Amino acid sequence: MSHLSSPSTPPSPSSACSASPALDRRVARLRELAAAEPRLTGVLLYGSWTVGEADAHSDIEAYLYVEDDALAGFDGRAFVERLAPLRLAYTNLYGVLAVVFDDLMRGEFHVVAAGPGIAEIDSWRGMVHLPRPEAAMLLDRDGRLTEAAGGLAAFQPPEPVETAQQLADELANWTLMLAHVLARGETGRAHALLHTVVAPFQLQLCRLLRGSTAHWLTPSRAMEADLPAADLARYRATTAAARLPEVRAAARQSWRWSRELAAEAAARWGTGFAPELHADIAALLAGQEPTG
Repeated sequence: MSHLSSPSTPPSPSSACSASPALDRRVARLRELAAAEPRLTGVLLYGSWTVGEADAHSDIEAYLYVEDDALAGFDGRAFVERLAPLRLAYTNLYGVLAVVFDDLMRGEFHVVAAGPGIAEIDSWRGMVHLPRPEAAMLLDRDGRLTEAAGGLAAFQPPEPVETAQQLADELANWTLMLAHVLARGETGRAHALLHTVVAPFQLQLCRLLRGSTAHWLTPSRAMEADLPAADLARYRATTAAARLPEVRAAARQSWRWSRELAAEAAARWGTGFAPELHADIAALLAGQEPTG
């Protein structure tokens, strides 16, 4: 599916079902278990299932809103294990219950107190989109979740000017660090910086300029469908195996693309542009002495 014809608007599911029968069954089972658990006041799904993009490789992701005074005694793992047998369950670095079911489906479950948890939903505007909140809500005992999630029905693309400035500045800063790391000869660290730090900012700025912000939080998602072929080719030129000459070449290609994206943003939105700094970073990446 290509979103280039309407790039700023994410796909909207035509029904509550996905292209993954296994995930649909697990969602239905979660709805059933939640209704039977009196300590739960609400359950809200998020992720690909809620926007009609789920497939056989998709996860199940949900917020479990527990009565405030019952949270301490609520065993999230035991509840989730009733969905299906677990092969792995642990609390990840973000405090989220992460699981792997017996069929290798992944799951993420935020087990939170209902009061502050539901109140927090308003802060998700512009980051989380629920085109059909009623399909994402598996349980709402008192109406609070319905009211809060309703505010996420309208898609809100990022504000372009401040966002473009932030991303352009991030790209300059992190690419300068990349240049210093490469000069030190730290191939592995440079490779990681290029692919895990610089590339996401680059893809976000590219998406902002192309009006394709539906997958903003994970800018590499569906990029083959969302972005023009020319941008995909530029991105591919920024990738490399973890060998020093190849990482150096990819870093130079990456910075060339970043500079062009930043210049395009400056021309369109009047964002700040620092040609002298940009030239000095390019010189460092080329192994030359900067002029500044």
